[in-house]
Amino acid sequence: MYQFDWQYRIRYADIDQMGYMYYGNYPRLYEIGRVEALRSLGLRYRALEEMGIMMPVYESHSKYLQPAKYDDLVTIRVIIKEMPRARIVFYYEIYNEENVLLHTGETTLVFVKMATNRVSGCPPEITDRLKAYFE
Repeated sequence: MYQFDWQYRIRYADIDQMGYMYYGNYPRLYEIGRVEALRSLGLRYRALEEMGIMMPVYESHSKYLQPAKYDDLVTIRVIIKEMPRARIVFYYEIYNEENVLLHTGETTLVFVKMATNRVSGCPPEITDRLKAYFE
């Protein structure tokens, strides 16, 4: 299992009139978390695109437990529980500064070859970097 934490400060642009994080902004935190998680493994999304691989979101789920609020410093926890094949599943937990779980989520992304626009297997650039976490 691979796990990565990234901190993010809730900005004024993120909140609604009640001072709570707008529900539609949580998927943006998922993207921030997974991009930084891959970067921590030494792999950039841009590098995958340059290799001809896209990773579109196939499925997304969210569960809102408590609201994140303006100026909260939240931790976005990204978890990969199983080795990816043709798809990769990212799990998310978002905590506030008091370590209270505010939100959980999950996204499934598929690997698509840009040249053919067809689903492909997970590139070795990802599996090679994740192997150590699943042995």
